Amino acid sequence: MKDLVKKTPVQTWYTGKTIFVTGGSGFMGKVLLEKLLYSCSDLERIYVLMRPKRGKSPQTRIEDWLKLPVFKRIREEKPEVYKKLVPIPGDVTSDKLGISPEHEQLLIDTAEIVFHCAATLKLEARLKDAIEMNTIGTKRILDLCLQMKRLKALLHLSTAFCYCDKEVLTEKVHDFHHNPYDLMRTVEWMDEKALDMITPNLLTPHPNTYTYSKRLAEMLVRDNYSKLRVCIVRPSIVCPANAEPVEGWVDSLNGPVGIMVAGGKGIIRSMLCNGEYNAEVIPVDLAINGLITIAYTLGQMEEMPKEIPVYNITCRETKRTTWKEVLDLGKATAYEYPFEAGVWYPDGDITMNKTYHNICVLLFHWLPAYFIDFLMLCFGQKRFMCRIQNMVSEGLSLLQFFTTRQWDFKSHQYQAIAKHLSPEDNTIFTMDVDAIDTKDYLRRIILGGRQFCMREPLSTLPKARIQLKCLYVLDKVAKAFLLYGLVWLFLTLTGLRAPVYEMLGWA
Repeated sequence: MKDLVKKTPVQTWYTGKTIFVTGGSGFMGKVLLEKLLYSCSDLERIYVLMRPKRGKSPQTRIEDWLKLPVFKRIREEKPEVYKKLVPIPGDVTSDKLGISPEHEQLLIDTAEIVFHCAATLKLEARLKDAIEMNTIGTKRILDLCLQMKRLKALLHLSTAFCYCDKEVLTEKVHDFHHNPYDLMRTVEWMDEKALDMITPNLLTPHPNTYTYSKRLAEMLVRDNYSKLRVCIVRPSIVCPANAEPVEGWVDSLNGPVGIMVAGGKGIIRSMLCNGEYNAEVIPVDLAINGLITIAYTLGQMEEMPKEIPVYNITCRETKRTTWKEVLDLGKATAYEYPFEAGVWYPDGDITMNKTYHNICVLLFHWLPAYFIDFLMLCFGQKRFMCRIQNMVSEGLSLLQFFTTRQWDFKSHQYQAIAKHLSPEDNTIFTMDVDAIDTKDYLRRIILGGRQFCMREPLSTLPKARIQLKCLYVLDKVAKAFLLYGLVWLFLTLTGLRAPVYEMLGWA
């Protein structure tokens, strides 16, 4: 009883609860599982939908997770709670989630809270794959939740960019001229080649299959609102952890982290981006705290609102940071904490001039890539730079839709949650973006990408700083030779070389 008194209202609500999570192996999924186990340790159990991967069973995969940095404090402080993490073999792309009848009945009888986070995040995914995972997968989760006897809260994880054709994005589900049920039937019977041919017309006004399929999924969730205690949660671009579970923790090079790493290594030298527009990013730990407290808020509601609750997990208007500010602070931080083995001095820039950008890409992306691959060929080594540069070019072309447009995200319902939490819950499950120092957070992002993605320990920083100085000298010398070559070519083509040389006394 004494321990119970010490618990906060949110922790008390989660006590004894059985939770079902999809997408637990993803970036946000792992942080969600860790936070629930660490801060709501008296929960009953967390079932995680998982499929075998690379020859490893779901149980083996979960056991391997405990060795990851993200579960460090669980491993060191509360190893016993990790046993509450139980895999359910299955896959959202399989009929009835691919789970056994026994596991299905177990979830129907015991699950009280569901976090549906599973999705394909690939912006370049084929329409069939995106619909199968993001839309039909959501339909399968809804069908299962409709049977759950003890369900108190279902959270559907969407994206703040699923209505990217609208300039002002409010916390509501908007109508769409496409019917999700028609699209689900279409991808089942239509040949993939034919589907690929009509995809561009279908996607309009969406830039990719990810936002399109997520928008359709929201409509499915809304259609089941009258029968389920459900809400929609829309985070913006989710970035590495600010503080929990480990400062700067990240497990992939997707999104801004990949850009910062590639820029820090001198691979990206130019990017189409409007520096005056806001960088709509949110640290993963704050986003996860939002998910946990939103589930609590939903479960506590005595009367559900008329329309489905929607929460935009985005920065307050008082904490908006522009892309130019991110670039300037990021470059300064990258010079202080450089990456190892950079291919060039990290001095890239952003622009909205496509012609200038294309020239920079030719001179500073592709020419160095071919030169490095030529050297690799001469030394009998495996060529890699052109392949990397091709991946970078494809990634930048997908991202430029989001870096050359401005949206006004409204998040009144999300911001109101903290006002109804106790001071203790606001500390444990903080969502206060205003308290984060932007410069310090960028340092954590760069060090996180350095340590957790590139596997470059902090002990290599002295060597990396020496390499950076060498690259600086090389960059200046190369630019001087390039400038001299361009001037020489201009003077030669215009017939002015002899007069100019004579005037300078070089004749």
